[in-house]
Amino acid sequence: MQAAIRFHEVSKSFGRLCVLDRVSFEVEPGQALCVLGRSGTGKSVLIKQLVGLIRPDSGQIYINGQEITHLEPPDLARVRRSIGFLFQYSALFDFLSVGENVAFPLRRHMRLSESEIRDRVAEKLRRVGLEGIEARMPAEISGGMRKRVGLARALALDPPILLADEPSSGLDPVTSREIDELLLDLKLADGVTMVVVTHNIPSARRIGDQLALLEQGRILARGTADELASSPHALVQEFMKSEGAM
Repeated sequence: MQAAIRFHEVSKSFGRLCVLDRVSFEVEPGQALCVLGRSGTGKSVLIKQLVGLIRPDSGQIYINGQEITHLEPPDLARVRRSIGFLFQYSALFDFLSVGENVAFPLRRHMRLSESEIRDRVAEKLRRVGLEGIEARMPAEISGGMRKRVGLARALALDPPILLADEPSSGLDPVTSREIDELLLDLKLADGVTMVVVTHNIPSARRIGDQLALLEQGRILARGTADELASSPHALVQEFMKSEGAM
């Protein structure tokens, strides 16, 4: 089976700082990889490279078998339509209503009538448990609701791949678990392939088929949550214990 996502020997530096050093991994269709690591270990750089927001210095990145590393902007834009991106802080447009935020990729990438856009927006908001809030503004809703709106927008084009950057960041434990359940349902019910960047071990356990621990620009360990929790590697043990995974 062809991997939905493949990183091969990817490296990235900013000046003298090496952020990623020959990182390789694959994610099978319908599976979720959770990338763990301390702050500043390159997790967000890794996930942004998957949509071409940051270009690697060397190595190759493949999406559904297509190398995207050196694609020209028009070709890269076509690949991006197959990928939903949930930003760490939702990245909603404050001057647009909830409904218009979710509609934004529809207006940009599809030719739909206004009634079709309204129906699609309503459907995606229902999918994340926010029915009937299209007219509200981002400033009028809670952080957890903004995260759900960001997820609804990421799903607007029905992408087969979803990337999530710290989806539980800034959320209370109850709301964090609700976001986890939404992501898990997308994986199990819809077969969405995911890469989730997180420092939250309980969240990674719920969502991830595989976990990868990034340390000093390299994948230090990769496997199931139980395999990482029982790893003999001292740094893996330290991280897992510090995050309450044991």
